[in-house]
Amino acid sequence: MKPVFFIWMVALLCICCASKNDNPSGLPVYGVKLPIEKEVNGKTVIDSLDHIIPPFTFVNQDSSTVTEKTVEGKIYLADFFFTSCFTICPKVKKNMKKVYEVFKDRPDFVILSHSIDTRHDTVGRLAWYANKFDINSDTWHLLTGEKEAIYKIAYDYYITALESDDAPGGFDHSGAVVLLDRKRRIRGMYDGTDPERMEQLIKDTQLLLDKE
Repeated sequence: MKPVFFIWMVALLCICCASKNDNPSGLPVYGVKLPIEKEVNGKTVIDSLDHIIPPFTFVNQDSSTVTEKTVEGKIYLADFFFTSCFTICPKVKKNMKKVYEVFKDRPDFVILSHSIDTRHDTVGRLAWYANKFDINSDTWHLLTGEKEAIYKIAYDYYITALESDDAPGGFDHSGAVVLLDRKRRIRGMYDGTDPERMEQLIKDTQLLLDKE
């Protein structure tokens, strides 16, 4: 099975498994729940855990370390890009800039954009890119790190991100933007190239900020 097809199958399964139970905002929690055993009143029962993004360590455009602690207790967005991308990335970043402008002064809001071109997108290159889009790392982190770690966490976000000789620029990646809650659970997935979907992202982000 091809990696891209597999990732999209997983994403579809997550959408089908999304649950709205006990969520004040009404937004679903995406992901396949993991079964666990626990003891209740002396009996072993099967419970389930929500899919959450695992711990991570990357470096941003200011050479600062960014980990899961950076987003602790915050609503955040995640996407994957590379600075030399000439297809979907400029469209996605233009639309994300609108979201950034709405929430950039919120201390409980963060954006994590992961570069999938870890060879060329150095810290200096990411700093240049941040300056180009007039963004700051108080709110928007452009991240680099170990290639394997970047690609692994893309899988955890259910986003396509991999090297491909057949793709423009040498990388096959989607324009998806993921919305996560304060527990690092996925609460929405949006086409970053679609202005209407990004307007919905703004509304959903506001819901999470206000209600959860």
